[in-house]
Amino acid sequence: DMVASIFAAKAMIEEGIIPDNSINLAFVSDEETSSNMGLYYMIDSAGPLFNDDDLIVVPDSGNPEGSLIEVAEKSILWLCFKTIGKQCHGSNPQLGNNAFVAASHLVTKLVKLKKLFPRSDPLFDPPQSTFEPTKKEANVGNINTIPGEDIFCMDCRVLPEYDLQDVMKAIQIIVQGIEKQFKVQIEISTAQYVQSAKPTSPDAPIVQMLTKAIQEVYNVKAYAGGVGAGTVASYIRKKNCPVAVWSKTNQTAHQPDENCPIDNMLGNAKVFAHLFLQK
Repeated sequence: DMVASIFAAKAMIEEGIIPDNSINLAFVSDEETSSNMGLYYMIDSAGPLFNDDDLIVVPDSGNPEGSLIEVAEKSILWLCFKTIGKQCHGSNPQLGNNAFVAASHLVTKLVKLKKLFPRSDPLFDPPQSTFEPTKKEANVGNINTIPGEDIFCMDCRVLPEYDLQDVMKAIQIIVQGIEKQFKVQIEISTAQYVQSAKPTSPDAPIVQMLTKAIQEVYNVKAYAGGVGAGTVASYIRKKNCPVAVWSKTNQTAHQPDENCPIDNMLGNAKVFAHLFLQK
């Protein structure tokens, strides 16, 4: 949808249309790996790029119908757990301490987080916080070795009402219990830690204007909702600026057949142009 925004602005120039409001397009890098070298750097280094009365759209999320206007995001917590035991030969397990066994028990204990942070918010889909073990690194290269080290990772998407520090404290208590039970050492490293910003109000001007534009272009009634994925909108919201995240997308990002239909690009460009012309 970077293309769609360029289409819309280019069409305004070619038609000689001067809107009542100025149009600014921001092309930022590093979104997939934290934005520390992209939007975050720009905002922190270049002074006030956005004002609280700006009408800001981030075309970074959406649905196939073009009906979802994202106004809230869950906090993101990515953790890696390194369990350290003692390696030994598989025929003499008593001489070692199986890090894989301890790590496996830890995985099952971390399920408790769902009960510790049980609240739900219908704004989101799914409405609850999620705590999912994901990546598992190889430990030993052969079957007859008891692993002395084991690493797995976890992806947590937490409702904005919870403080990630409280989640970390709960995880530490669970980890300490496993360390004591299996006499291992467990190191926790943080791959991503993003406390979500205050949601944008569904009544914010940009949400209402975008709703009108979507109705006019796509003949679809849009609604405000929340997502578990993270976008650069979160950091702008932390600067107390209302942001609407929207795009009509077929949701194939990060898949082997990732694509963007030209019809979507053209339709989204019309939505942006409609926004440019609203007063």
